Amino acid sequence: MPESRRGVLYGIAAYTMWGLFPLYWPLLKPSTAWEILAHRIAWSLVAVVAILAVRRHWSWFRELLRTPKKLGLLALAAVIVTVNWGVYIYAVNSGHVVESALGYFINPLVSVLFGVFLLKERLRPWQWGAVGLGALAVVVLTVDYGRPPWIALVLAVTFGTYGLIKKIAQVGAAESMTIETLVLLLPALGYLLYLQGQGTGTFGSISAGHALLLAGSGVITAIPLLCFTSAALRVPLTTIGLLQYIAPVLQFLVGVFVIHEDMPSSRWTGFAIVWLALSVFTWDSLRAAHRARRTALETVAV
Repeated sequence: MPESRRGVLYGIAAYTMWGLFPLYWPLLKPSTAWEILAHRIAWSLVAVVAILAVRRHWSWFRELLRTPKKLGLLALAAVIVTVNWGVYIYAVNSGHVVESALGYFINPLVSVLFGVFLLKERLRPWQWGAVGLGALAVVVLTVDYGRPPWIALVLAVTFGTYGLIKKIAQVGAAESMTIETLVLLLPALGYLLYLQGQGTGTFGSISAGHALLLAGSGVITAIPLLCFTSAALRVPLTTIGLLQYIAPVLQFLVGVFVIHEDMPSSRWTGFAIVWLALSVFTWDSLRAAHRARRTALETVAV
């Protein structure tokens, strides 16, 4: 199989698994969102260390210890991804799957704004149009919800910030995840021990199946991340940009057709504006990529 096709399959697998996450977290009830988060952190470390052990890949650790700047960035990334994971689990288990999907729909637009204000990148006119439509959608949905869609905004901003930090740090997926979960391990274990001491922890007190599902949260966190890394190494970023919409589309479909969340006409209008913004953004990105490839070929021919 060609490497490019293999990369696309890895990408589809990663984003499909992420898109189906709303079906997993409700299985962990009656555990609270914060207990689930603590277990996810702890078991993710177990999963990623097991993967690294199988690959016998440890040489990076000593080198990373000699670069305190990267360690600091990964520690910051750990805090941000904790907020992202916690809000997402809370959203899913409290009946806000559609709003969480909105967060990942608008995430590309947030990333574009980060590029403008933090990396001093310049936007093309059509990109500004897409950002403007995204802002209009947030206004429409604020009126619909009777409040700002804070779950979507927090998820979009934290995930965009997390991606920005990881881009600056330039550390592999498994390696960075190991450091991030190590940073979070003591608080997570401390919280879990506190719950068990208070008699309110659910691990082992519900059923063996429930305990296995809590432990499985680490595996379902690590596997799509590794698939995504494999995809990113094999296909262009434009392809990754298109594949990333698989996850929020699936989350949206789960919220509407499986969990049957309420979708009044005003909410459909807000989402339609978001999808229009993403269509404009994607069309402009593909057009720019095609133009860049054509220019490069013309340069080589000359």
